[in-house]
Amino acid sequence: MRNKTAAILICFFGGAFGIHKFYLGKNVQGILYLIFSWTLIPSIMSFFDFLGLCFMPDREFDARFNYIDPNLLDRGMSYPIPSTSRSTKDATSTLYELKKLYEDGIITAEEYEVKRRKMLDDI
Repeated sequence: MRNKTAAILICFFGGAFGIHKFYLGKNVQGILYLIFSWTLIPSIMSFFDFLGLCFMPDREFDARFNYIDPNLLDRGMSYPIPSTSRSTKDATSTLYELKKLYEDGIITAEEYEVKRRKMLDDI
C-alpha cells in the first residue's frame, strides 16, 4: 500500500529522475522521466506532480494509487486488503466491513465467503 507522505518526499527529492512515478506504479511514465532527465522537462513536470500530491485529498490518493474503490470510500469504508501481518483488532474491523459490503449487496455471497475464509486463514 502506497503512502502519500512517502510519495511527496520521493517526488521532491527524486522527481527529476521519475522515481516517484515508479513508486506510484506508473512505470512507463517513470521510464520517460528517466530517459529525458538530462533535460529540464522532467524537473518542471515533477514540480507540478509535487504540488498535485501535496494538495490531493487522501481519499483521492487512495482511489488513484492504492486502487481502493471510491464508492466504498464515500461510505467511509476501505476495501478489505488481505495481509499476513494483521492484528486481531484489524481483522475484526475488516471482517465487519466485509459483512457490511455483503449486506449492502456490493459483493455476492460467494465473494463474501471466499474473502472471509481467506481472512480467517491469514489469522
